[in-house]
Amino acid sequence: MTEPKRFKIPESVLVVIHTPACEVLLIERADKPGYWQSVTGSKDRIDEPLADTCVREVAEETGIAIGGAEVPLAALRDWGLSNLYEIYPVWRHRYAPGVTHNTEHVFGLTVPGRIAVRLNPREHLRFQWLPWREAADLCFSPSNAEAILQLPRFLADFRPESSS
Repeated sequence: MTEPKRFKIPESVLVVIHTPACEVLLIERADKPGYWQSVTGSKDRIDEPLADTCVREVAEETGIAIGGAEVPLAALRDWGLSNLYEIYPVWRHRYAPGVTHNTEHVFGLTVPGRIAVRLNPREHLRFQWLPWREAADLCFSPSNAEAILQLPRFLADFRPESSS
């Protein structure tokens, strides 16, 4: 007996991973080579807290563990931005019939520097750290590019507490 198809939930997170020097981590999609982006991912459950979605997606896509000494949970910040956008037709089959839009919640993750990244090869081909403006220019998603352009403002307002 086959399980029924599990559709993606049309609510997701976008996590802009960056250094204090405004260098941004971008990853290239395996299913669309040439499409560069920040970490993104949908909730696994309707009631899943958005911060939990961020922690899970960052670990799955980059191998970066949020909540340890190197990257404390306090380094993850909800930027209070949400984007409602039309799901690209190429990816609509992942959602229930009739679902055409997704709500994306934007978070920032401050890491101490260009830390080690371990990509999931089924999802991403390559990664690179870029100055924020260059990263914004390279993103295929307009909402991702706009989030990166907001980075200096959010970085000025927030400095994660250091663990002592």
